[in-house]
This record gives sequence, C-alpha cells and structure tokens, in this order.
Amino acid sequence: MRRSWVIAACVIAVVQIAAAAVKVRVDLDKTFDFSKVNSWAWGVPEAGRVIVGRTPTDDPDAIRRLVEPVIMDAIVAEMPTRGLTQAAYAPDAMVNYYLLLTVGTEAQTIGQFVPGSSQWALPPFVASTQSLKIIQQGSLVIDFTVNENIVWRGIGAAEIKPGSSQETRASLIRAAVRAIVMKYPQKKK
Repeated sequence: MRRSWVIAACVIAVVQIAAAAVKVRVDLDKTFDFSKVNSWAWGVPEAGRVIVGRTPTDDPDAIRRLVEPVIMDAIVAEMPTRGLTQAAYAPDAMVNYYLLLTVGTEAQTIGQFVPGSSQWALPPFVASTQSLKIIQQGSLVIDFTVNENIVWRGIGAAEIKPGSSQETRASLIRAAVRAIVMKYPQKKK
C-alpha cells in the first residue's frame, strides 16, 4: 500500500513540474457572453493542425498521428471542469487546436546590459556572443469559435527537451491542456 502512495506522489510531482514548465496566455472577446456557451464540438472539417518549423524533413502528419489522440483526450477530459459538455448536434461553440513546433535561440553578448558611455568611462563593447542556447519550442493553441468568430483563445508554450520519451511529451501536452482550459471562464452554478 505504501508503494502505491509513493508512485502516486511521483506522478503528481511530474504533472506539477510539467504544468509549471508551460507558460499560458489567453485572449478573449470581452463583449462576448460566455454564460451562453454550455456545449462544444470539434471544429469542421478537422479538430486541429500540426505546424512544424524545425527542419525540412519533419513530417507534420506523422507528428499529428502521435499527438492528436493525446490532445483530444485531454481536452475532452478538461471541458467538464469548466461546465462544458461535448455535443453531437448543435453545439454552442466549436473547438480547434493548433500545435506549433519551432526552434528558437537564446543568446547573451558582452555588454548587452551596459551600453558604452563616455560619462562612465566605459568603451563601446564589440558585440560578441558569450552564451548561445538552441531551444526546441512547442505551442499549443486552443480556439473557441462561435458563429465563425474566435471568442476565446488559449495558448500554452513550453520548451521541448530533445530525446524525451513519448510519455513525457504526452504528460507535458496534458499539463498544457489543463493549464489552458483552466483559464476559460468558469460557468456559474
């Protein structure tokens, strides 16, 4: 019995770390009445898209086959926490996701924080890179559309560690979905 508690605690810790790694921001139509949205359905003709901007050999369809079930299952699991039910017919809102995978850089150069100034007797620094980090980034976008207008958009961004397992990436996706959906306006009871 003690072992099951230890395993459960480890799983919770991994999920919390993954959630902390996701930076979430939200954009919404402030004039829209979210209390009228009670049901949702997947967007037509497809639930989402994967857009890859890392290398010319990346296959977005192969990545989509891996991540789409995880994303869709996570969204279906999280929507009831916001008072929304999945509808088969005449939903109040359509939901789409977009997964964007890119590469970014982080660099530091000599003198980037201290400009040259004759008053301080500091010579102008020749910009030379002292630190360079290549970062694989992923952003998950979830859109709520009503009457073909996006009324709510949640974006979760995180660094993707190269060589991490599929299960680690899936838990990061689930944490991102949870963090994004938590920002959707709560239904009043």
